[in-house]
Amino acid sequence: MKTKAVITALAALAQESRLAIFRHLVQVGPEGCAASRIGEALDIAPSSMSFHLKELAHADLISSRQEGRFVIYTANYKAMNQVIGFLTENCCGGNPCSPAATCGEAALPRA
Repeated sequence: MKTKAVITALAALAQESRLAIFRHLVQVGPEGCAASRIGEALDIAPSSMSFHLKELAHADLISSRQEGRFVIYTANYKAMNQVIGFLTENCCGGNPCSPAATCGEAALPRA
């Protein structure tokens, strides 16, 4: 993933409502959710939802599909994993990463 795409994705997530929407869609899973249901679950007004969904779609973090009269939104897991991969590609000194529970504070330099 290119640096500019990662910056766009992180910028889209750097807002409380958009982060909540994205996390909700990740939890819902690949079947997705209609905008109205996302708004109800997160107490976000419909007028705000369209703006936030547009920003997340622009960052390629979500996709949409038409189902009857509803637009269903889903998290773009591939893009999410690419962002995570970009952020962690050089972690642990080039060694395969261990689970966070085993890294502990011993791996962090002392200030």
